[in-house]
Amino acid sequence: MAFQIVCDGSIDLGNEITREKGIRVVPFYVSFDGEHYEKEGEELGVHNFYRRMEEEPQVYPRTSLPSVQDYADAFQPILEEGQDALCICLASELSGSYNSAMTAADLMKEEYPNQQIRVVDSTLVTVLEGMLALEAVRMRDAGLSLEQAVPQLEKLKKSGRIFFTIGTMDYLVHGGRVGKLIGLAASTLRLRPLILWKDNELSSYGVSRSRAGSMKKVMEAAKGYLQKLGGPLSRYQIVVGYGVDPEEGVSFRDRLAGMLKDLGEAAEIRVYQIGATIGVHTGPRPIGIGILEKFEA
Repeated sequence: MAFQIVCDGSIDLGNEITREKGIRVVPFYVSFDGEHYEKEGEELGVHNFYRRMEEEPQVYPRTSLPSVQDYADAFQPILEEGQDALCICLASELSGSYNSAMTAADLMKEEYPNQQIRVVDSTLVTVLEGMLALEAVRMRDAGLSLEQAVPQLEKLKKSGRIFFTIGTMDYLVHGGRVGKLIGLAASTLRLRPLILWKDNELSSYGVSRSRAGSMKKVMEAAKGYLQKLGGPLSRYQIVVGYGVDPEEGVSFRDRLAGMLKDLGEAAEIRVYQIGATIGVHTGPRPIGIGILEKFEA
């Protein structure tokens, strides 16, 4: 039986790609005043989100997760068509989106007992969650059933890593992602943190005194991970994510491609804008590299 793919708005693939690939997106909500929330990507574009962050640096926006009803509304048309649904969610360590989807799936099963809804905790964030969704598309298009695809996704997500840096610690401190004392020390010394996301967990693996230095160390860390994994670069999804500055993202991608040349064949490295769901925690100037093993049919 064919299945359709649903993801929360953290996948950051953009409307054009999600439409092309047939991915139904359940958006997060974003607020700059804590009262009025807008759907990311539908009512609040990513460009305007970052513009407001830069224009109002003392305002810390918030996100609100998709509701159970939001997920139910996404699942219902799929089930009515007689198809199964695969839902991929932002890392449960960061959000309750996964729990909302699970609750909605349980409720919908009562009404549609002959269809399946499988909800996957990606354990990933932003564009790397999007890459996992694109691998799910490849599995679907290769003819895998829902029951065959889910174990493959569980295997692939374990390889996922994001190496990145940010412009300021303020947003991570405000969101409670790092201790205030560490944030104060980093701000006082003007240090740029090097941050790693893996296995559903955020950690620091160093600092740098400059933006250029931190970006170089991010690239070196990503290259080291690819060397550790081994094999041709074509085995992996390699992506660059940026915040407010697309030119910086493209330049960063080009330098990364140059650094990876000695690992073999030229790597295809796509560039995506990090959305508001993660941007509220990183501030307007995150930049980094995501790596995920591909599905081999």
